[in-house]
Amino acid sequence: MTALREHLERDVIPQADAWDHAQRIPREAVHALAGHGLFGAVIEQANGGSAFAPLAWGEALEAIGEASMSLLSVLTVHTMCAHAIERWGEAEQKAAWLPALASGAKLGAFALTEPATGSDARNVETQLEDGGDHWRVTGRKRWISAAQIADVFLVFGKTAAGPTAILVPRESAGLSIMPIDGMLGFRAAQLGELVFDNVAVPKNLTIGREGMGFSHVANLALDAGRFCIACGCTGLIRACVRESVDYARARHQFGVALRAHQMIQTMLAEMTTAHKAARALWRHAATLRADSDPASITETTIAKYFASTAASRAANDAVQIHGANGCGPDYPVQRFFRDARIGEIIEGSNQMQQILIAHEACREYAARPRKATS
Repeated sequence: MTALREHLERDVIPQADAWDHAQRIPREAVHALAGHGLFGAVIEQANGGSAFAPLAWGEALEAIGEASMSLLSVLTVHTMCAHAIERWGEAEQKAAWLPALASGAKLGAFALTEPATGSDARNVETQLEDGGDHWRVTGRKRWISAAQIADVFLVFGKTAAGPTAILVPRESAGLSIMPIDGMLGFRAAQLGELVFDNVAVPKNLTIGREGMGFSHVANLALDAGRFCIACGCTGLIRACVRESVDYARARHQFGVALRAHQMIQTMLAEMTTAHKAARALWRHAATLRADSDPASITETTIAKYFASTAASRAANDAVQIHGANGCGPDYPVQRFFRDARIGEIIEGSNQMQQILIAHEACREYAARPRKATS
């Protein structure tokens, strides 16, 4: 972790605003993460990966989120793709893809969302027509992080048996990739829209069985993605604290340092507490993940919901502490504000997380015996 933090302090944090303005991260900056084992963090060593323990993985993700949420987004979708192959891929698929994904030779991305389908992911409209030994893919995927630079996409489409997951290499004939610029946040994550025009994909690139694309493959990948965002948003809160404290110490108003004003202290206290709480939640989820405890899914959802919501509040306060300077290009808090808003939407909107959390609460407490009333 020391080497990673030094890299982020030296090579990422000073460049993050420039990447945001340019709306892209240099390819070499993305691949620098591979040198720290991060591309293969969720891949077993037998398949060429580095197999990070969940707590160590969370620490790395939090550090990256503090440095650049756009960079975190690219790593997140790569992780979702790799994790799905690791869990549901056949031996031949693992051998063909995982070493390249782990080393950084290939960059993966996750393609579920469509122009008319977001949270209702079971009803994707992209069609996978049976062509014998291949699928014929027709449809569109939108808001795909790393679309402009990814080498392979984990794509979800509809077959007669239901949603199905397939790998689509970037060079596939009939696949067009249109950049999406001008995003509110995650501007440097190089989002794009994928257009499939009768793309032939060999059936040996199907991940899992036909029809289990959402229930098994997508849900597994989304769980991995939510853990990434929970940890990353925790790092974003820490970045808000860091910048706000620095500014409040250096800036003077009414003859005293800004940090001496009680209302500023209140905001600093709230965001500091939020960081500690978000960190405790993702670490609890990581401990359960390490034990393969099924409860880790709900705890990861809770961690993602809390951290992303708290990051939006912290970024809002960070801008407020900076005043007009917080709205301009000279301070990173305006980037934090925009990025935090995206954290509440991706890998399942926070409204979806609330539904899942509420369902689990009803299930858990309904199972408890009720006290007799007189």
